[in-house]
Formats: sequence, structure tokens, C-alpha cells
Amino acid sequence: MGIVFAKAALDYFPPILLIAFRFTVTAGVLLWFVKPPWPLLGRIAFGALIAVVIQYSLTFTGLKYLDASVTALVIQLEVPILILLGALFFGERPSLRKYLGIAATFMGVILIAGDPKLEGAYFPLVLLLAGVTTWAVGQILVRQLAGIGGFTLIAWVAAMAAPQLFFASWLLEDNQWQLIQDADWVVWGTVVYLGLVMTALGYGLWYRLLGLYPLHQVAPFLLLLPVTSVLGSVLLLGETLSLGVAIGGAVVIAGVAFIVLEKGDGS
Repeated sequence: MGIVFAKAALDYFPPILLIAFRFTVTAGVLLWFVKPPWPLLGRIAFGALIAVVIQYSLTFTGLKYLDASVTALVIQLEVPILILLGALFFGERPSLRKYLGIAATFMGVILIAGDPKLEGAYFPLVLLLAGVTTWAVGQILVRQLAGIGGFTLIAWVAAMAAPQLFFASWLLEDNQWQLIQDADWVVWGTVVYLGLVMTALGYGLWYRLLGLYPLHQVAPFLLLLPVTSVLGSVLLLGETLSLGVAIGGAVVIAGVAFIVLEKGDGS
């Protein structure tokens, strides 16, 4: 539901400022309970720049101008792009089944982009696709640090990302101080939800599960993200799901399912 709550908050806060507060909350809560991984802080800071600062700035800016339901469906490209990068840079060999799933996900996004509902909204869609690609690159960087523990990793990624995000907001956005002064409890409640539930708890548990179970057992639960996001956007935000977006989204989810439900290859 993070995308749904973030979409609502973006009606008030600019994207980068919202993300900065989100990761400030995460760091402020978790840093009390984890030790600094001193030798890795430089690498964590660089990983945070790619996986959080650049990625979320692109993704949330796209989300600001797109429906949450459309965003949730397009974001599913994270999985196939990550697999393609693994094949390109690390010599991994995806199976034919995975390539078929990748083709299906891209076809689904093409169907979504061709819907009349998105006419004139191609630039936000490009930002979203750039954010998805940056996320995949960031995951490769962060994956190399996973040995320090899930909650330690997300705590220090958040701690390194927050000041970079505030600086980026200062450079690229305006009127921040006035918005901070005028924000009501609903806006700040959304920030707390994004920082505590979506990031600290959600990512902490996710990294923990990745350390306990094979990826092919954990990854299928990612398919709940577009389902809950689309339902939440319709029920809570009043968005309407056009036939074209619904068909394209179904193809995307089917493609991702075809990829992640493959067993026996340890990936």
C-alpha cells in the first residue's frame, strides 16, 4: 500500500522532500539498534545514492503525474530488468522461460502506454521507467552488502540517503519550509507510515527473508504488490482502471509470475 499512501502525500509535498522525510524516519528509528558497519559506509553511501536518491527521485516524480495503479503495474518491470542486467554484467544465464516472461512484461507495459488514458503523460512514464532501471542497478550494488544483516543495511542506507535527498530537494524543489510549517497531521502520518511500515519494517523483513529462504520461494510474494496497490488506488484514491490498463497490467503480472514462479534454478 506504500504507493497508494505516497500518491496521496504527493498532493502536498514535492517528491524528493517526501522521500527525504521518509528515510529520515527510517534512520531515526533503526540506527539506535544496529552497529555502524564502518568499513562499508563508503560503499553504502554510494549504493544509497543509486538505489534510493536517484531511483526514488525519478520514480516518485513519475508517480506524482501518473495514477498509483499505473505506477504499481509499470514498476513490475524491476524484476525482468534486474534479470537482464545480471545476464549482461555477471554472465548469468536466464532460462528460456524467464526470457518469455520478460517479453510478456514489456509487451504489457507497451499496452499500458498505448492506453488513451496516458496520452500526453509519456514524460512521467519515461521517468518511471528510468527509476525502475536505476532500482535494478542499485539492487546489484546493495546485494553485495547484504551480509551485514537486513535491518543494519536498511538503517544505514536510510541514514546515508536522507542528507543526500534533502540536498537534492534544496537544489531542485522550492517552498519547502512553508510546506513543512503548513503540513497537517494526515500528511505527517503518511510520512511516518512510509518511513516505519513501508521502509523500516517492510524492507527489514524483506532482507531478512532473503537471507533465510531461496529467492524463488520469496519472490512470488512480490506479485501481491500490484494487486494491493491497484485495489487501494481504486478504493482509497478513487482512481478508475481503464480496460487498456487492466489488460496491460494483467499481461505484466502474468509475465512476472512466469519469471518468479520458476523453481529448481535457485534464482
